[in-house]
Amino acid sequence: MDAFDHLLMGFAHALTPENLLWALLGVMLGTAVGVLPGLGSSMAVALLLPVTFQLDPTSAFIMFAAVYYGGLFGDSTAAILMNTPGQSSAIATAIEGHKMALRGRAPQALATSAIGAFIGAVLSTALVAFFSPAIIGLALRFGPAEYFALAVFAFVATSAVVSQSMVRGLVALGIGLSISMVGIDSLTGAERFTLGVPQLFEGFSIITVTVALLAVGEVLHVAATVHTGNGAKDTLRHSGTPWLKRADLRRTAPAWLRGTVFGVPFGVIPSGGSEIPTFLAYGTERRLARRRAARGGEPDAFGEGAIEGVAAPEAAASSTAGTAMGALLGLGLPTSATAAIMLAAFQQYGMQPGPLLFERNGDLVWALLASLFVGSAMLLLLNLPFAPLWAKLLLIPKPYLYAGITVFSALGVYAASSSMADLWLMLVLGLAGFMMRRYGIPLAPVLIAVILGPVAESELRRALAVGQGDVSVLVDSGITVTIYGLLLVIGGSVALGRLRARRAERAARPESLPR
Repeated sequence: MDAFDHLLMGFAHALTPENLLWALLGVMLGTAVGVLPGLGSSMAVALLLPVTFQLDPTSAFIMFAAVYYGGLFGDSTAAILMNTPGQSSAIATAIEGHKMALRGRAPQALATSAIGAFIGAVLSTALVAFFSPAIIGLALRFGPAEYFALAVFAFVATSAVVSQSMVRGLVALGIGLSISMVGIDSLTGAERFTLGVPQLFEGFSIITVTVALLAVGEVLHVAATVHTGNGAKDTLRHSGTPWLKRADLRRTAPAWLRGTVFGVPFGVIPSGGSEIPTFLAYGTERRLARRRAARGGEPDAFGEGAIEGVAAPEAAASSTAGTAMGALLGLGLPTSATAAIMLAAFQQYGMQPGPLLFERNGDLVWALLASLFVGSAMLLLLNLPFAPLWAKLLLIPKPYLYAGITVFSALGVYAASSSMADLWLMLVLGLAGFMMRRYGIPLAPVLIAVILGPVAESELRRALAVGQGDVSVLVDSGITVTIYGLLLVIGGSVALGRLRARRAERAARPESLPR
């Protein structure tokens, strides 16, 4: 029996009334939890884990998968409407999505997010179902040097491409790496940069950093500028329907496909989750928009609410989630927090994910893969018509809206750690986020450095340990050479493009009169 027949058999199990009910409940719970800052799909699955032990294993995992995908959409909803991503996978979406909301295009941004998540999930799940051996083979070729190269690629690409100024981007990268080094060294157990404060021994939680810089920093920025008119929006509004116009589709359709291409390979590589592909997809769209504008095409809308800046990261995040399920089922390798919790659930049911799982529990595996298609369709059908309803959150008066964002941010941070120290850290980092906005230092490099800094450090040290201190081990494979080569090409093209733009700007600027 080939993969197509197995998948049809999986649909026969997934489309039973009972399993459809669990899938519907899962996408609704995942979306609801994902909207709350700091409470993403991983926490929803963790909370449901004890409850589902009374269920049939197939029904339980169908519900888990639906919660996983529903949480991704909920994260993006909070990112677009409130600039408060539920998890780090939605940070790139918040950059342009929230600006679209402030311009009155929240329904279109939510629709772009929903369609992008659907396309990424369907295409990645199809690849897992039909080409899982090739995907697994790619994952097995990555070692410590390759993981470190990916992290460096994300660092430099984010600082150089996403940021308007390379210098400010590198400053932001340094701030993020400094934050990521606080705590106990995972390899030696040494205390680093904690100032003797016990609450800092575990370092800064990514939830605390994300919520503080994006949400609390935005609240303080709005409060400081609301009466000056400098940088603050006087009104938050929504308009229009969730249906995208032909011009929007012309810009989003290629972005959805490109984002999916970025996300697919990263789902099977434990290199920090979906943060790398979402930021790389965003940076690629921004670079392509600049090229189109330079050639006399459509103007570059990035920084003001570019719809392709929402489409590509959403498709990348969703496709990463899809292939992460393939890595979990085929390798027993959890590449995300949610996948790790689902691995524990498999073990609770007496099953071990890996190559033998397809033979020993084939009915469950193929039903689970089929349920990913079903859950994605449910999310699209449920959330696309309700996008204007979600957007009505922006009709709340600004003082009440931002007060609510602050309250939910504090609740999310406290629920994640049950620590008052994290609330104080949230306030301090929120002030830092406010100062960064004030002086034009970008937030994206800080966040990507905080997320991937520990991964880059540990993989660098492991690679050097394997090579017995010989640094040539970092460029000892074709994969690492390719990654660094791409990095040099992208960095050179960005620097050359900015140099040409400055020359053109100087040539067009009238000469100033001598004093």
